[in-house]
Amino acid sequence: MTAFPAFSTDMILPAIPSLALLWNKPLSVVNLILIGFFVTYGFSLLFYGPISDRYGRKKPLIAGIVLYIIASILCATANGATALIIFRIMQAAGAAASASLSMAMTKDIFAGNERQRILAYIAVIMALAPMFAPIVGGWILAYLTWHWIFIAQGAMGLIGLLGVIRTPETLKEQTIVPISKVMNSYWGLLLNTNYIIMVLVMSVSLLPLYSFIAGSSALYINKFGMTEQTFSYFFAFNALALMAGSMSCLKLTDRINPKHLMTAGFAGIAIGAVLILTVGHYGPWAFAFPMALITYSIGISRPPSNHLVLEQVHKDAGAASSLLIFTYFTLGAVGMWLVSQEWMERMQILGTITLVCGVIVFAAWMLLQKRGIGSEN
Repeated sequence: MTAFPAFSTDMILPAIPSLALLWNKPLSVVNLILIGFFVTYGFSLLFYGPISDRYGRKKPLIAGIVLYIIASILCATANGATALIIFRIMQAAGAAASASLSMAMTKDIFAGNERQRILAYIAVIMALAPMFAPIVGGWILAYLTWHWIFIAQGAMGLIGLLGVIRTPETLKEQTIVPISKVMNSYWGLLLNTNYIIMVLVMSVSLLPLYSFIAGSSALYINKFGMTEQTFSYFFAFNALALMAGSMSCLKLTDRINPKHLMTAGFAGIAIGAVLILTVGHYGPWAFAFPMALITYSIGISRPPSNHLVLEQVHKDAGAASSLLIFTYFTLGAVGMWLVSQEWMERMQILGTITLVCGVIVFAAWMLLQKRGIGSEN
Protein backbone atom coordinates (compact mmCIF):
# COMPACT_ATOMS: atom_id res chain seq x y z
CA MET A 1 0.00 0.00 0.00
CA THR A 2 2.83 2.39 0.75
CA ALA A 3 4.10 1.94 -2.81
CA PHE A 4 0.91 3.28 -4.43
CA PRO A 5 1.80 7.02 -4.31
CA ALA A 6 5.34 6.56 -5.63
CA PHE A 7 4.31 4.27 -8.48
CA SER A 8 1.42 6.58 -9.35
CA THR A 9 3.68 9.62 -9.65
CA ASP A 10 7.08 8.30 -10.72
CA MET A 11 6.09 5.87 -13.49
CA ILE A 12 4.84 8.76 -15.60
CA LEU A 13 7.90 10.99 -15.03
CA PRO A 14 9.89 9.79 -18.10
CA ALA A 15 6.92 10.67 -20.33
CA ILE A 16 6.43 14.26 -19.14
CA PRO A 17 8.83 16.00 -21.60
CA SER A 18 7.38 14.04 -24.54
CA LEU A 19 3.80 14.77 -23.39
CA ALA A 20 4.64 18.49 -23.33
CA LEU A 21 5.77 18.22 -26.95
CA LEU A 22 2.87 15.98 -27.99
CA TRP A 23 0.23 18.33 -26.61
CA ASN A 24 2.25 21.54 -27.24
CA LYS A 25 1.93 22.56 -23.60
CA PRO A 26 4.51 24.19 -21.28
CA LEU A 27 5.99 22.16 -18.43
CA SER A 28 3.99 24.16 -15.89
CA VAL A 29 0.77 22.83 -17.48
CA VAL A 30 1.86 19.22 -18.01
CA ASN A 31 3.17 19.06 -14.44
CA LEU A 32 -0.43 19.56 -13.30
CA ILE A 33 -0.82 15.80 -13.74
CA LEU A 34 1.57 15.63 -10.77
CA ILE A 35 0.44 18.69 -8.85
CA GLY A 36 -3.27 17.86 -9.23
CA PHE A 37 -2.55 14.34 -8.03
CA PHE A 38 -0.66 15.57 -4.96
CA VAL A 39 -3.22 18.20 -3.95
CA THR A 40 -6.19 15.84 -4.32
CA TYR A 41 -4.27 13.07 -2.62
CA GLY A 42 -3.58 15.32 0.35
CA PHE A 43 -7.17 16.52 0.78
CA SER A 44 -8.54 12.99 0.40
CA LEU A 45 -6.34 11.83 3.26
CA LEU A 46 -8.29 14.08 5.62
CA PHE A 47 -11.43 12.00 5.02
CA TYR A 48 -9.98 8.50 5.07
CA GLY A 49 -8.39 8.89 8.51
CA PRO A 50 -11.50 9.77 10.54
CA ILE A 51 -13.68 7.41 8.50
CA SER A 52 -11.28 4.56 9.31
CA ASP A 53 -11.39 5.48 13.01
CA ARG A 54 -15.18 5.10 12.85
CA TYR A 55 -15.65 2.10 10.52
CA GLY A 56 -12.28 0.35 10.63
CA ARG A 57 -9.35 0.34 8.22
CA LYS A 58 -10.44 -2.38 5.78
CA LYS A 59 -13.65 -0.98 4.26
CA PRO A 60 -12.21 2.45 3.35
CA LEU A 61 -9.14 0.71 1.91
CA ILE A 62 -11.23 -1.46 -0.39
CA ALA A 63 -13.32 1.51 -1.54
CA GLY A 64 -10.23 3.62 -2.23
CA ILE A 65 -8.41 0.94 -4.20
CA VAL A 66 -11.47 0.20 -6.35
CA LEU A 67 -11.67 3.90 -7.24
CA TYR A 68 -7.95 3.86 -8.00
CA ILE A 69 -8.33 0.96 -10.44
CA ILE A 70 -11.22 2.62 -12.29
CA ALA A 71 -9.37 5.95 -12.52
CA SER A 72 -6.21 4.24 -13.81
CA ILE A 73 -8.20 2.73 -16.69
CA LEU A 74 -9.68 6.16 -17.47
CA CYS A 75 -6.18 7.73 -17.45
CA ALA A 76 -5.14 5.20 -20.10
CA THR A 77 -7.97 6.45 -22.35
CA ALA A 78 -7.15 10.18 -22.00
CA ASN A 79 -6.55 12.01 -25.29
CA GLY A 80 -5.31 15.35 -23.94
CA ALA A 81 -3.79 17.18 -21.00
CA THR A 82 -7.13 18.29 -19.52
CA ALA A 83 -8.63 14.80 -19.54
CA LEU A 84 -5.51 13.26 -18.02
CA ILE A 85 -5.40 15.88 -15.25
CA ILE A 86 -9.05 15.19 -14.37
CA PHE A 87 -8.60 11.41 -14.32
CA ARG A 88 -5.41 11.78 -12.28
CA ILE A 89 -7.40 13.69 -9.69
CA MET A 90 -9.78 10.74 -9.48
CA GLN A 91 -6.84 8.36 -9.22
CA ALA A 92 -5.38 10.36 -6.36
CA ALA A 93 -8.67 10.28 -4.45
CA GLY A 94 -8.52 6.49 -4.53
CA ALA A 95 -4.81 6.14 -3.83
CA ALA A 96 -5.05 8.30 -0.71
CA ALA A 97 -6.58 5.42 1.21
CA SER A 98 -3.36 3.43 1.09
CA ALA A 99 -0.79 5.77 2.63
CA SER A 100 -2.83 7.21 5.49
CA LEU A 101 -4.34 3.91 6.57
CA SER A 102 -1.09 1.95 6.31
CA MET A 103 0.50 4.38 8.76
CA ALA A 104 -2.56 4.24 11.01
CA MET A 105 -2.32 0.44 10.97
CA THR A 106 1.23 0.67 12.34
CA LYS A 107 -0.21 2.67 15.23
CA ASP A 108 -2.86 -0.04 15.74
CA ILE A 109 -0.37 -2.91 15.89
CA PHE A 110 2.99 -1.57 17.11
CA ALA A 111 4.24 0.77 19.85
CA GLY A 112 7.42 2.53 20.98
CA ASN A 113 10.74 1.50 19.44
CA GLU A 114 9.08 -1.39 17.61
CA ARG A 115 6.86 1.04 15.74
CA GLN A 116 9.89 3.16 14.91
CA ARG A 117 11.60 0.11 13.38
CA ILE A 118 8.45 -0.76 11.40
CA LEU A 119 8.25 2.80 10.10
CA ALA A 120 11.87 2.43 8.97
CA TYR A 121 10.97 -0.76 7.07
CA ILE A 122 8.05 1.07 5.47
CA ALA A 123 10.42 3.89 4.52
CA VAL A 124 12.67 1.33 2.77
CA ILE A 125 9.68 0.08 0.76
CA MET A 126 8.68 3.65 -0.04
CA ALA A 127 12.22 4.19 -1.36
CA LEU A 128 12.22 1.00 -3.44
CA ALA A 129 9.03 2.06 -5.23
CA PRO A 130 10.40 5.31 -6.72
CA MET A 131 13.61 3.47 -7.58
CA PHE A 132 11.82 0.98 -9.82
CA ALA A 133 8.80 3.04 -10.91
CA PRO A 134 10.55 5.33 -13.45
CA ILE A 135 12.57 2.38 -14.76
CA VAL A 136 9.34 0.50 -15.40
CA GLY A 137 7.86 3.63 -16.99
CA GLY A 138 10.96 4.16 -19.13
CA TRP A 139 10.92 0.61 -20.48
CA ILE A 140 7.18 0.80 -21.16
CA LEU A 141 7.86 3.91 -23.25
CA ALA A 142 10.66 2.10 -25.09
CA TYR A 143 8.28 -0.55 -26.44
CA LEU A 144 4.74 0.78 -25.95
CA THR A 145 2.94 4.10 -25.55
CA TRP A 146 2.47 6.14 -22.36
CA HIS A 147 -1.10 4.80 -22.04
CA TRP A 148 0.29 1.44 -20.89
CA ILE A 149 1.81 3.09 -17.83
CA PHE A 150 -1.68 3.56 -16.42
CA ILE A 151 -2.77 0.09 -17.46
CA ALA A 152 0.16 -1.22 -15.39
CA GLN A 153 -0.95 0.94 -12.46
CA GLY A 154 -4.47 -0.48 -12.70
CA ALA A 155 -3.01 -4.00 -12.57
CA MET A 156 -1.00 -3.00 -9.49
CA GLY A 157 -4.19 -1.73 -7.89
CA LEU A 158 -5.91 -5.05 -8.57
CA ILE A 159 -3.10 -6.93 -6.84
CA GLY A 160 -3.37 -4.54 -3.89
CA LEU A 161 -7.12 -5.06 -3.71
CA LEU A 162 -6.73 -8.83 -3.50
CA GLY A 163 -4.19 -8.39 -0.71
CA VAL A 164 -6.43 -6.05 1.31
CA ILE A 165 -9.38 -8.44 1.00
CA ARG A 166 -7.21 -11.10 2.66
CA THR A 167 -5.96 -8.73 5.38
CA PRO A 168 -7.67 -8.86 8.82
CA GLU A 169 -9.06 -5.71 10.41
CA THR A 170 -6.37 -4.07 12.60
CA LEU A 171 -8.50 -1.53 14.48
CA LYS A 172 -9.74 -3.33 17.57
CA GLU A 173 -11.72 -0.51 19.18
CA GLN A 174 -13.76 1.54 16.73
CA THR A 175 -15.17 4.85 17.86
CA ILE A 176 -18.93 4.88 18.40
CA VAL A 177 -19.54 8.60 17.92
CA PRO A 178 -21.19 9.87 14.70
CA ILE A 179 -18.88 10.43 11.76
CA SER A 180 -19.65 14.18 11.86
CA LYS A 181 -18.15 14.33 15.34
CA VAL A 182 -15.26 12.10 14.35
CA MET A 183 -14.25 14.75 11.80
CA ASN A 184 -14.02 17.16 14.73
CA SER A 185 -10.93 15.24 15.82
CA TYR A 186 -9.00 17.48 13.45
CA TRP A 187 -9.93 20.44 15.59
CA GLY A 188 -8.36 18.73 18.58
CA LEU A 189 -5.22 18.02 16.56
CA LEU A 190 -5.00 21.66 15.44
CA LEU A 191 -5.05 22.67 19.11
CA ASN A 192 -2.19 20.26 19.86
CA THR A 193 0.66 22.76 19.51
CA ASN A 194 3.51 20.25 19.72
CA TYR A 195 1.90 18.03 17.08
CA ILE A 196 1.27 20.90 14.64
CA ILE A 197 4.78 22.31 15.02
CA MET A 198 6.36 18.91 14.42
CA VAL A 199 4.11 18.27 11.40
CA LEU A 200 5.08 21.57 9.79
CA VAL A 201 8.80 21.17 10.41
CA MET A 202 8.91 17.62 9.08
CA SER A 203 6.78 18.55 6.06
CA VAL A 204 9.11 21.38 5.07
CA SER A 205 12.03 18.93 5.22
CA LEU A 206 10.36 16.85 2.46
CA LEU A 207 9.57 19.78 0.16
CA PRO A 208 12.94 19.54 -1.70
CA LEU A 209 12.26 15.89 -2.53
CA TYR A 210 8.91 16.67 -4.15
CA SER A 211 10.45 19.61 -6.00
CA PHE A 212 13.06 17.25 -7.42
CA ILE A 213 10.37 14.77 -8.50
CA ALA A 214 8.60 17.45 -10.55
CA GLY A 215 11.75 18.95 -12.06
CA SER A 216 13.94 15.87 -12.51
CA SER A 217 12.78 14.81 -15.98
CA ALA A 218 13.21 18.34 -17.36
CA LEU A 219 16.68 18.60 -15.83
CA TYR A 220 18.00 15.23 -16.97
CA ILE A 221 16.21 14.97 -20.33
CA ASN A 222 16.06 18.58 -21.50
CA LYS A 223 19.15 20.09 -19.81
CA PHE A 224 21.55 17.13 -19.92
CA GLY A 225 20.12 15.54 -23.10
CA MET A 226 19.40 12.09 -21.67
CA THR A 227 17.04 9.50 -23.10
CA GLU A 228 13.96 8.52 -21.13
CA GLN A 229 15.58 5.20 -20.15
CA THR A 230 18.83 6.81 -18.99
CA PHE A 231 16.86 9.36 -16.97
CA SER A 232 15.03 6.53 -15.22
CA TYR A 233 18.36 5.06 -14.06
CA PHE A 234 19.54 8.40 -12.65
CA PHE A 235 16.20 8.82 -10.91
CA ALA A 236 16.59 5.29 -9.53
CA PHE A 237 20.04 6.26 -8.23
CA ASN A 238 18.41 9.07 -6.29
CA ALA A 239 15.76 6.71 -4.94
CA LEU A 240 18.53 4.30 -3.93
CA ALA A 241 20.02 7.08 -1.82
CA LEU A 242 16.64 7.54 -0.12
CA MET A 243 16.46 3.82 0.62
CA ALA A 244 20.05 3.82 1.90
CA GLY A 245 19.12 6.60 4.31
CA SER A 246 16.13 4.64 5.62
CA MET A 247 18.21 1.48 5.99
CA SER A 248 20.93 3.43 7.80
CA CYS A 249 18.30 4.70 10.21
CA LEU A 250 17.12 1.14 10.73
CA LYS A 251 20.66 -0.04 11.55
CA LEU A 252 21.68 2.95 13.67
CA THR A 253 18.53 3.67 15.65
CA ASP A 254 19.50 1.26 18.46
CA ARG A 255 23.02 2.73 18.79
CA ILE A 256 22.50 6.42 18.11
CA ASN A 257 19.87 8.67 19.64
CA PRO A 258 17.22 9.23 16.93
CA LYS A 259 17.28 12.98 17.53
CA HIS A 260 20.97 13.01 16.50
CA LEU A 261 20.04 11.23 13.27
CA MET A 262 17.44 13.91 12.63
CA THR A 263 19.99 16.66 13.28
CA ALA A 264 22.47 15.10 10.86
CA GLY A 265 19.75 14.60 8.26
CA PHE A 266 18.53 18.20 8.37
CA ALA A 267 22.11 19.49 8.12
CA GLY A 268 22.72 17.22 5.12
CA ILE A 269 19.80 18.78 3.24
CA ALA A 270 21.35 22.26 3.50
CA ILE A 271 24.83 21.01 2.56
CA GLY A 272 23.49 19.22 -0.51
CA ALA A 273 21.69 22.37 -1.61
CA VAL A 274 24.92 24.40 -1.47
CA LEU A 275 26.64 21.78 -3.64
CA ILE A 276 23.81 21.86 -6.22
CA LEU A 277 24.03 25.65 -6.49
CA THR A 278 27.82 25.64 -6.84
CA VAL A 279 28.72 22.55 -8.92
CA GLY A 280 25.44 20.97 -10.05
CA HIS A 281 25.48 22.52 -13.52
CA TYR A 282 28.77 20.85 -14.51
CA GLY A 283 27.08 17.60 -15.55
CA PRO A 284 24.54 14.94 -14.62
CA TRP A 285 26.76 13.28 -11.99
CA ALA A 286 27.76 16.65 -10.53
CA PHE A 287 24.04 17.19 -9.94
CA ALA A 288 23.15 13.60 -9.04
CA PHE A 289 25.61 13.21 -6.14
CA PRO A 290 24.53 16.35 -4.20
CA MET A 291 20.89 15.41 -4.82
CA ALA A 292 21.65 11.92 -3.51
CA LEU A 293 23.08 13.48 -0.34
CA ILE A 294 19.83 15.39 0.11
CA THR A 295 17.62 12.35 -0.37
CA TYR A 296 19.88 10.21 1.86
CA SER A 297 19.54 12.86 4.55
CA ILE A 298 15.76 12.83 4.16
CA GLY A 299 15.75 9.03 4.33
CA ILE A 300 17.75 8.87 7.55
CA SER A 301 15.66 11.53 9.30
CA ARG A 302 12.15 10.63 8.17
CA PRO A 303 11.41 7.48 10.27
CA PRO A 304 12.31 9.10 13.62
CA SER A 305 10.52 12.26 12.47
CA ASN A 306 7.29 10.35 11.77
CA HIS A 307 7.63 8.51 15.07
CA LEU A 308 8.15 11.75 16.97
CA VAL A 309 5.10 13.32 15.33
CA LEU A 310 2.85 10.36 16.24
CA GLU A 311 4.19 10.42 19.81
CA GLN A 312 2.53 13.81 20.25
CA VAL A 313 -0.96 12.23 20.06
CA HIS A 314 -2.59 9.53 22.17
CA LYS A 315 -5.85 8.95 20.27
CA ASP A 316 -7.36 9.50 16.82
CA ALA A 317 -4.35 7.86 15.16
CA GLY A 318 -6.11 7.72 11.79
CA ALA A 319 -6.83 11.44 11.78
CA ALA A 320 -3.33 12.24 13.05
CA SER A 321 -1.58 10.22 10.35
CA SER A 322 -3.92 11.60 7.66
CA LEU A 323 -3.25 15.20 8.67
CA LEU A 324 0.49 14.47 8.75
CA ILE A 325 0.60 13.04 5.22
CA PHE A 326 -1.85 15.71 3.98
CA THR A 327 0.64 18.35 5.06
CA TYR A 328 3.50 16.43 3.44
CA PHE A 329 1.74 16.31 0.08
CA THR A 330 0.26 19.81 0.20
CA LEU A 331 3.63 21.43 0.79
CA GLY A 332 5.08 18.98 -1.72
CA ALA A 333 2.63 20.31 -4.32
CA VAL A 334 3.86 23.83 -3.53
CA GLY A 335 7.41 22.68 -4.23
CA MET A 336 6.29 21.08 -7.50
CA TRP A 337 4.62 24.31 -8.57
CA LEU A 338 7.67 26.41 -7.68
CA VAL A 339 10.13 24.24 -9.59
CA SER A 340 7.84 24.25 -12.67
CA GLN A 341 8.06 28.02 -13.05
CA GLU A 342 10.45 29.92 -15.32
CA TRP A 343 11.70 32.51 -12.82
CA MET A 344 15.29 31.34 -13.27
CA GLU A 345 17.19 28.31 -14.54
CA ARG A 346 15.49 25.19 -13.17
CA MET A 347 18.49 23.86 -11.28
CA GLN A 348 18.86 27.20 -9.52
CA ILE A 349 15.20 27.08 -8.51
CA LEU A 350 15.62 23.56 -7.10
CA GLY A 351 18.83 24.45 -5.27
CA THR A 352 17.31 27.60 -3.78
CA ILE A 353 14.18 25.77 -2.61
CA THR A 354 16.31 23.09 -0.98
CA LEU A 355 18.69 25.54 0.71
CA VAL A 356 15.87 27.65 2.16
CA CYS A 357 14.03 24.56 3.43
CA GLY A 358 17.19 22.99 4.85
CA VAL A 359 18.15 26.10 6.80
CA ILE A 360 14.61 26.64 8.12
CA VAL A 361 14.19 23.02 9.23
CA PHE A 362 17.62 22.79 10.87
CA ALA A 363 17.09 26.03 12.80
CA ALA A 364 13.55 25.03 13.85
CA TRP A 365 14.76 21.60 14.99
CA MET A 366 17.44 23.20 17.19
CA LEU A 367 14.77 25.39 18.81
CA LEU A 368 12.41 22.43 19.30
CA GLN A 369 15.09 20.48 21.13
CA LYS A 370 15.60 23.37 23.50
CA ARG A 371 11.87 23.26 24.22
CA GLY A 372 12.16 19.55 24.98
CA ILE A 373 9.98 18.34 22.10
CA GLY A 374 12.83 16.27 20.70
CA SER A 375 13.29 14.36 23.94
CA GLU A 376 12.45 10.66 23.98
CA ASN A 377 9.11 9.82 25.61
